[in-house]
This record gives sequence, structure tokens and C-alpha cells, in this order.
Amino acid sequence: MSYRPHVQLPTHEVFNQAPNLQDYDLFGTDVVLQEAVEREGAGWAKGRLTAFGTALGSFEIQEAGRLANVNGPILRSFNRQGERLDEVEFHPAYHQFFSLAMAHEQHSIAWTTTERGGHVAHTALGYMAGQIEAGSGCPTTMTYAVVPSLRHEPKVAAEWIPRVTRNVYDPRLIPADQKTSATIGMSMTEKQGGSDVRTNTTRAVRDGDAYRLTGHKYFCSAPMCDAFLTLGQAEGGLTCFLVPRFLPDGTRNNFFIQRLKDKLGNKSNASSEIEYNHTYAQRVGDEGRGVRTILEMVHHTRLDCTTAAAALGRQAFVQAAHHATHRKAFGKRLIEQPLMRNVLADLAVEIEAQTALAMRMARAYDDSEQDPVAGQLARIGIAISKYWTNKRCPTVVAEAMECLGGGGYVEESILPRLYREAPLNGIWEGSGNVICLDVLRALSRQPEVADALIAEIDLTRGANAALDAAVDRLKVELRDPTNAEYRARRTTELAAVTLQASLLIRNSPKAVSDAFLTTRLGDGGYAFGTLPVGTDVGTILSRAWAPVDA
Repeated sequence: MSYRPHVQLPTHEVFNQAPNLQDYDLFGTDVVLQEAVEREGAGWAKGRLTAFGTALGSFEIQEAGRLANVNGPILRSFNRQGERLDEVEFHPAYHQFFSLAMAHEQHSIAWTTTERGGHVAHTALGYMAGQIEAGSGCPTTMTYAVVPSLRHEPKVAAEWIPRVTRNVYDPRLIPADQKTSATIGMSMTEKQGGSDVRTNTTRAVRDGDAYRLTGHKYFCSAPMCDAFLTLGQAEGGLTCFLVPRFLPDGTRNNFFIQRLKDKLGNKSNASSEIEYNHTYAQRVGDEGRGVRTILEMVHHTRLDCTTAAAALGRQAFVQAAHHATHRKAFGKRLIEQPLMRNVLADLAVEIEAQTALAMRMARAYDDSEQDPVAGQLARIGIAISKYWTNKRCPTVVAEAMECLGGGGYVEESILPRLYREAPLNGIWEGSGNVICLDVLRALSRQPEVADALIAEIDLTRGANAALDAAVDRLKVELRDPTNAEYRARRTTELAAVTLQASLLIRNSPKAVSDAFLTTRLGDGGYAFGTLPVGTDVGTILSRAWAPVDA
């Protein structure tokens, strides 16, 4: 919680406390992000990123992020006359943050820019936004990610893509053709199946050019969006549909919000259960091709899930580094104490590796439009990245919280909110097991994706013996079908760490890559803060947090 004190109370003098971290530029203080944006092809967006980073770091927007989470959404099922509403009420701070994100093109820049590197720019914007407020990232991400799926149905795409790529936010619940912009949600899973969406029982019956859906969805994200991608069983099999909140004649569609989920974190975002009852829907893609069609959207939301994990870790580290820079114990600042420097430098190395991985995947998305090999790398790489960054995220945030001691565990700090958020993206869009099985699916259906992955990692062949040996093990793992499912997490983890190591060797200072290689592929400890003696922590820390006097 951020307060601006107005008076000095007479009871005692407050000293040796870190000042609130506010009114700072998230982009300008992040050397790693700046380099990655330039390297991966979105240097043209630096002005936009600076503007967004400055806005996000302001006291006003940080406070909006806090208020949006303290004052969560409320379901209004009926009005006072007893008429059905099915509306969700949000705190004004939520709308303020969402409006800022859309004004800065977080949802649209990948599709509207004429420059190469649109997905890189999008990822950098999301990386910064996710550090301040994560809940509004759900509808922002889905609005971004829906475009490839909509393209499977040209008539639907022509109607909806212009709406979802406008850079204004319009929260009104009115017909989409009367709004200045539109947002999109998604509703796939059902109680009996979860990730096994082929067991869905929602029925879809043709009604002229449209369909009518009947069924129950156990998770519907952001139910106040203007339309939703969903799955239903049509005559030709499981099919993807777009369900708008309003019918073509301007009346409400049968979209019944049964309840909001009481989640561990992600409090500002509404996650719901909904009921379809003869609900109007437009088909997207061919009948029976629903999973393949909606996975186009999921493929892009997974990029944002990867980025979100890195963002949470980044903000947790920044809070810890800021605290350590200002707090003194035992006669000197925490940032000057060897063991604290070890912990912070180890966290910084981890976050740099995650950031490099997310941004490299974003470039693969950009390049895949013209280069099939880049598409193959994006296909397997994003599953690997999504799995690994999210497995590391809760541990990173917890370690950063510990750097603040008891103060980091108190709700006035942002760290408890980050910690509650940390497991989410590991579950969202495919839990760990589902993602690792998807890696195996990609390997079996598109064997060339393994070649694309190995070619990317092997760009550093000969630079480090430990990495070369790990890649040799990975080659065996990728091509060995024996007990493949049982080994799937081991294989995915090895792929992620070797890919990160290769990226750091190519793009980061030797201090960073050496620390990563020694601890992640060599004789490292089990906890953060176990970097070996001789590690150049000064270089690592000064690079990770620009204001730190290392």
C-alpha cells in the first residue's frame, strides 16, 4: 500500500525504512528488457515502451493496481425489480488500469503495426503491465490472442477484428456495433473434463446461419467481455464458436453467469461459471475442428503466460533490491552484505534468463509469418517456456519476499499479491502436466520441431562444455520414446534450461551467463543465493536494477 504522509506524528521518529518505490520508469530501469527489445526487433517501439513504463510506475497507477485487487469484482445477478442482469461490477481502478493498457496498444500492437517485431513489442508491454496489475491482463491477453482464431471464419473476422484492435477501452454492456471497441473472453472447460475438452457436453444445434448452444462452462474468464470463444459439440464434432453478449437485433443473448470463482489470487479479474441455454453463437472454423481452431488463441495466450511469470519475478526482485539498497542492518546496507548480494544476484540471473526466453519466443512468433522454422521453434518453444518460467515463479517471488523480512509478508507490501498471483499462469492455459504432454505431442506430430529447437540451442555449440553435454543429453531425450510420458517433465526442463543457457551466452555479459551455467547446469545449490565464490555479483546487480549502487 502506498501512502503519502502529510504530518510527522509526535510518538516516534521513523528511520531506516525504504521509501515507497513509485514514480519510476519500468522500462528505463530495466537494462535487460531494453536490450532484448532492441535485439529481438522492436527497437522502433522504445518511445512507446518508455511512455507506458513511466505511466505504470507512477503513484497513481500503482495505487489503481492495489485498489483493483482490494476491491474485487461483484456479481449482480438481478436488479431490484428481480429482472435478470448477469453483470459484473468492477472498481473504477480496474477500468482505469484496463484503459491505460489499451491506450498503449498492449492488446493490438502485434496486429496493427507495419513494423517487424509486433509480438516483441506486445510482449514487452505485457511484461511491464504484469508487474503492476495482473488481473486485467487476462482480458487484454485474450483480446490480443483471439485474432488468429477469428481468421478461420472470414465473415466473423471482418466484423470483430476491427473492434478488438482499437486502442480505446469501452466498458459499457451494449451491443458491440454501438461501442468504440470490444474485448474478447474465452470459455472452454467443463466440470467433467477440465483440460480434456473433447469430453465437453455442451451441445450446438444449427439455427440457420448460426447455432444455439446449451450447456455449462466451469471456467469463463472475464465474463464482462463483449464476446467469447467457446467449444460445443455440433453434428460434425467438437466445434469452436463465438458467443456475443448481444443478439443481432440488439437484445441480450442467453449468457447466464452462475457465480464468480473465489480464487487464491488474481482478485481484480472475474472468473466465472456460466450457463448456455439456447444461446446464440457464430461458428469459427469448420465443424469438428474446434480444438485446432481455439488452440490458435491458446498458442498466443501461452506467450503471455510465459511473460507474466517473468513479470511477477521481475517486480518481486525490484522490490527486494530497492529495499536492500535503503535498509541497513548490522552497520551497513543490506545490498552491501555478501549473502544478500548472493541472493539478489541469483534472482537477477534467473529473471534475466526468463526475460531472454520470453522475448526470444516473441520474435519466433513474429518470424513465423515468413519462416516455417521459426514457426516450429515457436510451437515447441512456447510450451517449454510456459512450463518452466511458471515452475520457477513462486520460488522466485517467495525468495524476494524473504529479503524484506516480515514487512514483505504484510499486505501493505505488493509482495503478498505477487505471491498469490505466482502459481496462476502455471495452471492457466494448461497445467504443468498438460504442457509437458503437449511438448510430446508436438514432437510426435511434427518431428521437425525438435530440429528447430536443437538448431537454436546449438548456435552456441563449443562455447561451454557443460552446455554441450546437456544438449547431447537433450537430443537423446527428445528422440527416445521409452517411457516418454513419465519423463516428460524432465525432458521439458532440460530443454528450457539449455535454451536459456544458450540465449545468455549469446546475449548477456559473461558474469550472467557464467553464473547461470555454473548453478543451473553445473554444481549449483538447491536454493537461490548459492552462487559460487568468485561470481561477479556487482556486474549482475548493477545490470538488473539500474538505481542500485552496487
